[in-house]
Amino acid sequence: MQDHLYNFLLHLGDNALVLGHRLSEWCGHGPILEQDMAMTNIALDLVGQSRNIFQLAANIKGDGASEDTLAYTRDAIAYKNVLLVEQKNGDFGKTILRQFLYDAFNYARYQRLLTSNNKDLAAIAEKSIKEITYHLKWSSEWVIRLGDGTTESSRRINEALEDLWPYTGEMFKPADYEIACHEAGIYPDLDGLKSDWDEEVKTIFAEAGLTVPGEAWMHDGGKRGVHSEHLGYLLAEMQFLQRAYPGQEW
Repeated sequence: MQDHLYNFLLHLGDNALVLGHRLSEWCGHGPILEQDMAMTNIALDLVGQSRNIFQLAANIKGDGASEDTLAYTRDAIAYKNVLLVEQKNGDFGKTILRQFLYDAFNYARYQRLLTSNNKDLAAIAEKSIKEITYHLKWSSEWVIRLGDGTTESSRRINEALEDLWPYTGEMFKPADYEIACHEAGIYPDLDGLKSDWDEEVKTIFAEAGLTVPGEAWMHDGGKRGVHSEHLGYLLAEMQFLQRAYPGQEW
Protein backbone atom coordinates (compact mmCIF):
# COMPACT_ATOMS: atom_id res chain seq x y z
CA MET A 1 0.00 0.00 0.00
CA GLN A 2 2.88 2.37 0.72
CA ASP A 3 4.05 2.08 -2.90
CA HIS A 4 0.57 2.98 -4.15
CA LEU A 5 0.38 5.95 -1.76
CA TYR A 6 3.83 7.11 -2.83
CA ASN A 7 2.88 6.98 -6.52
CA PHE A 8 -0.39 8.76 -5.82
CA LEU A 9 1.47 11.55 -4.03
CA LEU A 10 3.84 11.85 -6.98
CA HIS A 11 0.79 12.17 -9.23
CA LEU A 12 -0.62 15.01 -7.11
CA GLY A 13 2.72 16.76 -6.77
CA ASP A 14 3.65 16.41 -10.43
CA ASN A 15 0.36 17.92 -11.58
CA ALA A 16 0.88 20.97 -9.37
CA LEU A 17 4.57 21.40 -10.22
CA VAL A 18 4.22 21.04 -13.99
CA LEU A 19 1.20 23.33 -14.22
CA GLY A 20 2.90 25.83 -11.91
CA HIS A 21 5.92 25.88 -14.20
CA ARG A 22 3.74 26.37 -17.27
CA LEU A 23 2.04 29.38 -15.66
CA SER A 24 5.40 30.79 -14.57
CA GLU A 25 6.33 31.02 -18.24
CA TRP A 26 3.81 33.88 -18.51
CA CYS A 27 5.69 36.00 -15.96
CA GLY A 28 6.38 39.31 -17.68
CA HIS A 29 4.33 38.35 -20.73
CA GLY A 30 0.72 38.66 -19.50
CA PRO A 31 -1.81 40.70 -21.50
CA ILE A 32 -2.11 43.24 -18.69
CA LEU A 33 -0.11 43.72 -15.49
CA GLU A 34 -2.88 42.61 -13.14
CA GLN A 35 -3.33 39.27 -14.91
CA ASP A 36 0.41 38.80 -15.29
CA MET A 37 0.62 39.03 -11.49
CA ALA A 38 -2.42 36.76 -11.03
CA MET A 39 -0.88 33.98 -13.13
CA THR A 40 2.44 34.34 -11.34
CA ASN A 41 0.75 34.10 -7.94
CA ILE A 42 -1.22 31.02 -9.00
CA ALA A 43 2.03 29.48 -10.22
CA LEU A 44 3.57 30.14 -6.80
CA ASP A 45 0.54 28.56 -5.10
CA LEU A 46 0.90 25.42 -7.22
CA VAL A 47 4.63 25.10 -6.64
CA GLY A 48 4.04 25.54 -2.92
CA GLN A 49 1.41 22.80 -2.96
CA SER A 50 3.77 20.50 -4.84
CA ARG A 51 6.45 21.07 -2.23
CA ASN A 52 4.14 20.01 0.62
CA ILE A 53 3.12 16.89 -1.29
CA PHE A 54 6.69 15.98 -2.24
CA GLN A 55 7.80 16.34 1.37
CA LEU A 56 5.18 13.78 2.36
CA ALA A 57 6.19 11.49 -0.50
CA ALA A 58 9.87 11.81 0.46
CA ASN A 59 9.06 10.75 4.02
CA ILE A 60 7.43 7.60 2.66
CA LYS A 61 10.26 6.84 0.25
CA GLY A 62 13.10 7.44 2.69
CA ASP A 63 16.56 6.66 1.32
CA GLY A 64 17.62 10.30 1.41
CA ALA A 65 14.81 11.51 -0.84
CA SER A 66 13.62 15.11 -0.50
CA GLU A 67 11.19 17.46 -2.22
CA ASP A 68 14.16 18.69 -4.27
CA THR A 69 15.25 15.28 -5.54
CA LEU A 70 11.67 14.33 -6.40
CA ALA A 71 11.09 17.56 -8.30
CA TYR A 72 14.41 17.99 -10.05
CA THR A 73 16.20 14.67 -10.53
CA ARG A 74 13.56 12.36 -12.00
CA ASP A 75 13.33 11.73 -15.72
CA ALA A 76 10.13 12.35 -17.68
CA ILE A 77 9.10 8.68 -17.56
CA ALA A 78 8.96 8.90 -13.75
CA TYR A 79 6.52 11.84 -13.79
CA LYS A 80 2.85 10.95 -13.26
CA ASN A 81 1.05 14.19 -14.14
CA VAL A 82 -1.87 14.15 -16.54
CA LEU A 83 -1.07 15.20 -20.10
CA LEU A 84 -3.37 18.23 -19.88
CA VAL A 85 -1.10 20.22 -17.56
CA GLU A 86 2.03 19.78 -19.67
CA GLN A 87 0.48 21.15 -22.86
CA LYS A 88 2.12 24.32 -24.14
CA ASN A 89 0.62 27.65 -23.10
CA GLY A 90 -0.36 28.82 -26.57
CA ASP A 91 -2.22 32.13 -26.44
CA PHE A 92 -3.92 33.58 -23.36
CA GLY A 93 -7.22 31.88 -24.22
CA LYS A 94 -5.62 28.45 -24.37
CA THR A 95 -3.83 28.99 -21.07
CA ILE A 96 -7.07 30.09 -19.44
CA LEU A 97 -9.08 27.13 -20.69
CA ARG A 98 -6.38 24.63 -19.70
CA GLN A 99 -6.37 26.19 -16.24
CA PHE A 100 -10.16 26.06 -15.90
CA LEU A 101 -10.49 22.46 -17.06
CA TYR A 102 -7.91 21.42 -14.50
CA ASP A 103 -9.10 23.76 -11.73
CA ALA A 104 -12.64 22.40 -11.88
CA PHE A 105 -11.27 18.89 -11.38
CA ASN A 106 -8.71 19.90 -8.76
CA TYR A 107 -11.29 21.75 -6.68
CA ALA A 108 -13.63 18.74 -6.59
CA ARG A 109 -10.71 16.46 -5.73
CA TYR A 110 -9.33 18.56 -2.89
CA GLN A 111 -12.79 19.03 -1.40
CA ARG A 112 -12.92 15.27 -0.99
CA LEU A 113 -9.32 14.95 0.18
CA LEU A 114 -10.32 17.07 3.18
CA THR A 115 -11.94 13.91 4.57
CA SER A 116 -9.17 11.51 3.55
CA ASN A 117 -8.30 9.02 6.24
CA ASN A 118 -4.66 9.90 5.64
CA LYS A 119 -4.33 12.76 8.12
CA ASP A 120 -1.23 14.24 6.50
CA LEU A 121 -2.91 14.39 3.11
CA ALA A 122 -6.09 15.83 4.65
CA ALA A 123 -3.98 18.55 6.30
CA ILE A 124 -2.38 19.44 2.96
CA ALA A 125 -5.84 19.62 1.41
CA GLU A 126 -7.05 21.93 4.17
CA LYS A 127 -4.05 24.20 3.64
CA SER A 128 -4.51 24.23 -0.15
CA ILE A 129 -8.28 24.48 -0.61
CA LYS A 130 -8.52 28.27 -0.23
CA GLU A 131 -5.91 28.76 -2.94
CA ILE A 132 -7.58 26.23 -5.23
CA THR A 133 -10.96 27.92 -4.71
CA TYR A 134 -9.44 31.20 -5.90
CA HIS A 135 -7.80 29.46 -8.89
CA LEU A 136 -11.18 28.12 -10.02
CA LYS A 137 -12.90 31.47 -9.51
CA TRP A 138 -10.24 33.27 -11.54
CA SER A 139 -10.15 30.85 -14.45
CA SER A 140 -13.98 30.53 -14.54
CA GLU A 141 -14.43 34.29 -14.79
CA TRP A 142 -11.94 34.49 -17.64
CA VAL A 143 -13.55 31.62 -19.57
CA ILE A 144 -16.86 33.51 -19.38
CA ARG A 145 -15.22 36.82 -20.33
CA LEU A 146 -13.45 35.35 -23.35
CA GLY A 147 -16.27 33.09 -24.51
CA ASP A 148 -18.90 35.82 -24.24
CA GLY A 149 -16.59 38.61 -25.34
CA THR A 150 -15.50 39.69 -28.79
CA THR A 151 -15.63 37.65 -31.96
CA GLU A 152 -11.87 37.21 -31.75
CA SER A 153 -11.81 36.09 -28.10
CA SER A 154 -14.64 33.64 -28.76
CA ARG A 155 -12.82 32.21 -31.76
CA ARG A 156 -9.63 31.72 -29.82
CA ILE A 157 -11.19 29.99 -26.83
CA ASN A 158 -13.22 27.72 -29.11
CA GLU A 159 -10.01 26.76 -30.88
CA ALA A 160 -8.45 26.06 -27.48
CA LEU A 161 -11.45 23.89 -26.55
CA GLU A 162 -11.04 21.80 -29.69
CA ASP A 163 -7.37 21.31 -28.91
CA LEU A 164 -7.57 20.65 -25.15
CA TRP A 165 -10.80 18.70 -24.69
CA PRO A 166 -9.24 15.35 -25.77
CA TYR A 167 -6.90 15.62 -22.78
CA THR A 168 -9.66 15.85 -20.17
CA GLY A 169 -10.72 12.21 -20.10
CA GLU A 170 -7.44 11.05 -18.56
CA MET A 171 -8.26 12.84 -15.31
CA PHE A 172 -11.10 10.37 -14.73
CA LYS A 173 -9.38 7.19 -15.91
CA PRO A 174 -7.96 5.76 -12.66
CA ALA A 175 -4.42 4.46 -12.45
CA ASP A 176 -3.74 1.41 -10.30
CA TYR A 177 -2.45 3.58 -7.46
CA GLU A 178 -5.63 5.68 -7.51
CA ILE A 179 -7.78 2.56 -7.32
CA ALA A 180 -5.75 1.23 -4.38
CA CYS A 181 -5.89 4.57 -2.55
CA HIS A 182 -9.64 4.79 -3.10
CA GLU A 183 -10.15 1.30 -1.70
CA ALA A 184 -8.05 2.28 1.33
CA GLY A 185 -10.18 5.38 1.98
CA ILE A 186 -7.38 7.78 1.04
CA TYR A 187 -8.77 9.04 -2.26
CA PRO A 188 -12.32 9.68 -3.50
CA ASP A 189 -14.13 7.79 -6.23
CA LEU A 190 -13.33 9.28 -9.64
CA ASP A 191 -16.93 8.74 -10.80
CA GLY A 192 -18.11 11.21 -8.16
CA LEU A 193 -15.45 13.69 -9.21
CA LYS A 194 -16.53 13.35 -12.84
CA SER A 195 -20.10 14.25 -11.91
CA ASP A 196 -19.00 17.41 -10.08
CA TRP A 197 -16.62 18.37 -12.88
CA ASP A 198 -19.30 17.89 -15.53
CA GLU A 199 -21.70 20.14 -13.61
CA GLU A 200 -19.12 22.91 -13.16
CA VAL A 201 -18.02 22.79 -16.79
CA LYS A 202 -21.61 22.87 -18.08
CA THR A 203 -22.47 25.83 -15.84
CA ILE A 204 -19.48 27.95 -16.87
CA PHE A 205 -19.68 26.98 -20.54
CA ALA A 206 -23.36 27.98 -20.62
CA GLU A 207 -22.46 31.45 -19.32
CA ALA A 208 -19.57 31.68 -21.76
CA GLY A 209 -21.63 30.62 -24.76
CA LEU A 210 -19.47 27.54 -25.28
CA THR A 211 -20.76 24.11 -26.29
CA VAL A 212 -19.65 21.10 -24.27
CA PRO A 213 -18.14 18.67 -26.79
CA GLY A 214 -19.74 15.26 -27.22
CA GLU A 215 -18.10 11.89 -26.78
CA ALA A 216 -14.59 11.91 -28.21
CA TRP A 217 -11.39 9.88 -28.21
CA MET A 218 -9.17 10.83 -25.28
CA HIS A 219 -5.42 10.88 -24.82
CA ASP A 220 -3.97 9.13 -21.80
CA GLY A 221 -0.67 7.77 -20.51
CA GLY A 222 0.61 10.60 -18.33
CA LYS A 223 -0.35 8.86 -15.10
CA ARG A 224 1.79 5.90 -16.21
CA GLY A 225 4.76 8.01 -17.28
CA VAL A 226 3.94 8.10 -21.00
CA HIS A 227 4.12 11.78 -21.89
CA SER A 228 4.04 14.14 -24.83
CA GLU A 229 7.27 15.64 -26.12
CA HIS A 230 6.38 18.87 -24.33
CA LEU A 231 7.28 17.49 -20.89
CA GLY A 232 10.84 16.69 -21.92
CA TYR A 233 11.47 20.28 -23.00
CA LEU A 234 9.78 21.61 -19.85
CA LEU A 235 11.93 19.45 -17.57
CA ALA A 236 15.11 20.36 -19.43
CA GLU A 237 14.49 23.98 -18.48
CA MET A 238 13.06 23.40 -15.01
CA GLN A 239 15.76 20.94 -13.89
CA PHE A 240 18.78 22.61 -15.47
CA LEU A 241 20.13 24.29 -12.33
CA GLN A 242 19.83 21.19 -10.14
CA ARG A 243 21.45 18.94 -12.73
CA ALA A 244 24.22 21.42 -13.50
CA TYR A 245 24.91 22.10 -9.80
CA PRO A 246 23.74 19.00 -7.89
CA GLY A 247 22.72 19.22 -4.26
CA GLN A 248 20.95 22.57 -4.32
CA GLU A 249 18.01 22.94 -1.93
CA TRP A 250 14.57 24.43 -2.59
